[in-house]
Amino acid sequence: MASFKLNINGSAKTVEVAPDTPVLWVLRDHLQLVGTKYGCGIGQCGACTIHLDGKAMRSCSLPVSAVGDKPITTIEGLSANADHPVQQAWLEHDVPQCGYCQAGQIMTASALLQRNPRPSDSEIEAAMHGNLCRCGTYTRIKKAVKTASKNMG
Repeated sequence: MASFKLNINGSAKTVEVAPDTPVLWVLRDHLQLVGTKYGCGIGQCGACTIHLDGKAMRSCSLPVSAVGDKPITTIEGLSANADHPVQQAWLEHDVPQCGYCQAGQIMTASALLQRNPRPSDSEIEAAMHGNLCRCGTYTRIKKAVKTASKNMG
């Protein structure tokens, strides 16, 4: 075991875990931040997406030892009152069905809009490509991303 000091959602947290422990399990099992979901365990589905220093990352395949002092943002930290433009657009377009993948979808979309506030359709599709939705809400996801891009500060 090793001690890791992490900056999660703007707060300092210290955890005692093995260096190869995936950030997903640090968040869920050690810090009770369960909004980030386990999907595939190999970084292919996107359910576990978080922001690491503002970039969308798959937390299931990211060892805690690789984080260093970079800030982590989870779905719980995206906004205090679920009023982030992406979250609001998700509600406006009634995106979720089962909802399981939606935290990862929202985190990927918000990272895209942070670096590219006005993405084209093809840029949205490319950014969201690795996030799987078993319910098939891709059309609503794309519409919500476009709406959020219009509402970003």
